[in-house]
Amino acid sequence: MRKHTSGLLRALATAASAGALLLGLSGCASTGNLPAAPVVASTSAYAYLVGPGDTLNITVWRNPELSLTVPVRPDGKVSAPLVDELMAQGKTSSEIARDIEKALGKFVRDPVVTVIVTNFVGPYSEQIRVVGEATKPQFLPYKQKMTVMDVMIAVGGLTDFAAGNKATIVRASENNKRYSVRLQDLVKRGDISANVEMLPGDILIIPQGWF
Repeated sequence: MRKHTSGLLRALATAASAGALLLGLSGCASTGNLPAAPVVASTSAYAYLVGPGDTLNITVWRNPELSLTVPVRPDGKVSAPLVDELMAQGKTSSEIARDIEKALGKFVRDPVVTVIVTNFVGPYSEQIRVVGEATKPQFLPYKQKMTVMDVMIAVGGLTDFAAGNKATIVRASENNKRYSVRLQDLVKRGDISANVEMLPGDILIIPQGWF
């Protein structure tokens, strides 16, 4: 009876190992057919767009009573003295300043407005999202020339269970085209050649490895 039981356990262990190997090979095949992410992806024409959660420092020249710091509401709008409802989401700080000048022009002669963005969050469509086996999966505001190394530092690196070299980038700006990225080589082995630039709206997916 004991011999039969031990044989059964060995058979189950062998089957489990074979299943894990097949799943691992399947994972390799799913990423192996993907093109490598381009090393350089950003563009010098990029301009930061304001999003919900950002904070705007609005200064109206020679009118301190109209100057203030306001948060961008979840609906993407801001309110200020003499400016009841103003859409800020998806605009640059200069565009918002011109909109405020136009609104204040009904009450103030030749207003000059400066808008400075602080507490950057950015619009949802441009945030970098990290899901899967990162130490701290989260979303990050996009910054020009941001690389996958910057992203990994922000999320605390890989977990012990991450299959870093099977990670993928889903690029929203290219109709959700998928690219492979070698996070294990970059983070664990210091291979800088595996570092690539991110684009607004990228999703970094880090799968779990099979051991």
